[in-house]
Amino acid sequence: MITPSLGDRSLFPTLAPRAYLNHCAISPLSTPVVNKIVEITTDYAARGTGAFWRWREAMAALKVQLAALIGAAPGDLALTPNTTWGVTAIATCLPWRRGDRVVVFSGEFPTNVTPWQRAAELHGLEVVMLDVDDFALDPALGLDRLTAELERGVRLVATSSTQFNTGLTMPVGAMAAACHAHGAELFVDGIQSVGLIPLDVDALKIDYMTCGSHKWLMGPEGTGFLYVRPGRAEHLRPHLAGWLSHEEPTRFLFEGAGHLRYDRPIRKTADFLEGGAPNVAGLAALSASVALLAQLGQPALFDHANAYLDALEAPLIDRGFTSLRSPRPQARSGILALKPPPGVEIVALWRALTDAGVSCTMPDGLLRFAPHWPNHLDEIPFVLSQIDTLTPRAVF
Repeated sequence: MITPSLGDRSLFPTLAPRAYLNHCAISPLSTPVVNKIVEITTDYAARGTGAFWRWREAMAALKVQLAALIGAAPGDLALTPNTTWGVTAIATCLPWRRGDRVVVFSGEFPTNVTPWQRAAELHGLEVVMLDVDDFALDPALGLDRLTAELERGVRLVATSSTQFNTGLTMPVGAMAAACHAHGAELFVDGIQSVGLIPLDVDALKIDYMTCGSHKWLMGPEGTGFLYVRPGRAEHLRPHLAGWLSHEEPTRFLFEGAGHLRYDRPIRKTADFLEGGAPNVAGLAALSASVALLAQLGQPALFDHANAYLDALEAPLIDRGFTSLRSPRPQARSGILALKPPPGVEIVALWRALTDAGVSCTMPDGLLRFAPHWPNHLDEIPFVLSQIDTLTPRAVF
């Protein structure tokens, strides 16, 4: 068994940037993940269909891993291509009634807004947009404004567990309680949390949660999962069902004549959304990455990332940057977002940092750093030296 170690990037031998602080965008692939992709593609090259059933069984094992990671049961998960697919699946399959109201938040990544807008167009819904900054100012203020909308009647509230641009972690447990007290459901985009921040969907009473694998789960792009709370899947309308969504969908392939039918019932479990051929290579690779995360443990991962950000944040504030990181530890994540000093052109600074070997992002004019378990504190002097060298060059 390969044993990962906090602050050790030896499982990333070809990673080029000196300081890779971009895990909130796309994580680099570790050696075990790369090896798993090579293993499965080599197997398919050698055996074709013969390889399918071996790796199909691995999908069930992955669900067990993911369920353990988020506090769910494996049967409440569907494997998906990405976060957007999970949002779209619920937005498409909920039993809407014309006039239903959906609450979303200004400041969210569009993944968790656009599908609800499309559902509104198709089903005659009303989309209500609240300001996520209310929660940054004061969680009680954000909850009060959400509750005011819930009292007017809401079918569903959609939020990210962690906001992509500021790193603010939302009080999803309190939001779920407020929703349920008013007959609404809570949908959560978990991509900026799962894999780093401990999260228990059962304890938090989350109704639906989707997550892609290429950020904090450190898997390949094109894979992810959707969680559906027990009792919710049976009420979904199977508008996105495919041939594998039926009960006993493959009998006609392996049991001789007379089993090809089109009237088998659609399953009443979350996996009815796994309607077609999966990204087997990507999902097997995700399993290899989740195994590494499980060895390290999410509490240790969270503490490690925030120790790094603690050491980076104060010197950047001293250099004139404005931090948007929450002062409340429970609202923090693995993201440090900063406004640049006055007069500094953010695009020029970001490009210069990238060229210098500091991989970061700049969503909506912010400079965003996001370390994970391979990052070591000894990178920070290098990052600060590049900031000192390059910031004066990026002045208007």
